[in-house]
Amino acid sequence: MKPFEYRVDATQGQARTGRLWLPHGIVTTPAFMPVGTQGTVRALSPYDLESVGAAIVLGNTYHLHLRPGEDIVADLGGLHRFMAWPHPLLTDSGGFQVFSLEGFRKVDDAGVEFQSHIDGSRRRLTPESTMDIQWALGADIAMAFDHVVPGQAERSVAEDALERTGRWLERCAARHRTLALREPRRQTLWPILQGATFPDLRRRALDRVTSTDRWTGLAIGGLAVGEPKQVMYQVLDTLGPSLPPSIPRYLMGVGFPEDMLQGISTGIDFFDCVAPTRNGRNGTAFTIDGPLNIRNAAFKRDPAPLDGSCDCETCRTYTRAYLRHLFAADELLGLRLLSLHNVRFLVALAEEAGKQIAAGSFDSWGKDWINRYNSRGM
Repeated sequence: MKPFEYRVDATQGQARTGRLWLPHGIVTTPAFMPVGTQGTVRALSPYDLESVGAAIVLGNTYHLHLRPGEDIVADLGGLHRFMAWPHPLLTDSGGFQVFSLEGFRKVDDAGVEFQSHIDGSRRRLTPESTMDIQWALGADIAMAFDHVVPGQAERSVAEDALERTGRWLERCAARHRTLALREPRRQTLWPILQGATFPDLRRRALDRVTSTDRWTGLAIGGLAVGEPKQVMYQVLDTLGPSLPPSIPRYLMGVGFPEDMLQGISTGIDFFDCVAPTRNGRNGTAFTIDGPLNIRNAAFKRDPAPLDGSCDCETCRTYTRAYLRHLFAADELLGLRLLSLHNVRFLVALAEEAGKQIAAGSFDSWGKDWINRYNSRGM
């Protein structure tokens, strides 16, 4: 297979499992991507990520542009070499980070002017500059620059952002084509669908993207940004039957276990989220029986593993009592061990979903899994 080609291996309903060929390796889908915003997945080394089966990691254009700068990364061999991750990488364009900034930011058709959260300096990102930055970083997949709005934005605001995202996409594509002339198999560009929670706007965005066959994948953005989960599920249900079958679909910023399974049921292939490492650093673990807060006094003498069904280093080696002790004593090892487990939990969940799809049992398995997960927890 050629770089950027996607093969669907099995389906059940809209759910599917497949393989995506990228310059730095093959990714089996469904897949969870750990978030390495600044060139690192917090508290975890590349070896840790390999040990839990992560096949692809996400980096962020906005943060890496501000620090250390894409020129430094490029001079040191690109992001793969810089962060010692030889496997596939995807870089987000920075649209969501600009959306979430507090303080000064100004959006117009030219791009976005904003104030750096590091030193307060005024900066500007444009569709062209985000392509230049991502090309210098050298990820396998670059994301188009998009205008993100809150999940419950008014229709006029959502429509304005949708139209701007469409105009920016054409500029991103033109710049990326120019950059890729000499190395066409180095990096691919994926568009991002906006439209907030309005089904007709989402369909309009999809129709525009699918009017040409030049894309090797697409992303759904602007969800999990304040709207109720059921509304997000409704948007995915609406889009699912119309998503192009021959390319992978990526639901951006979504990675809680129940949300992943809901997304997979509507045909989503890729997910990313900071939840596993953020929750892990705060003492919360995903388990087969629901979320578990290891700080709970009930675990003070508990000799059981964190999750008896998990094969990660944390669950194979340590007791709940020991993990609780680490958090009570503010020991850094606790942050690593729970983060490691949570990432493995989501990677393994995506792997198992793929196996269930191939076996034709995903629907019943997924419903039973979600019911068990939501009915317990400590």
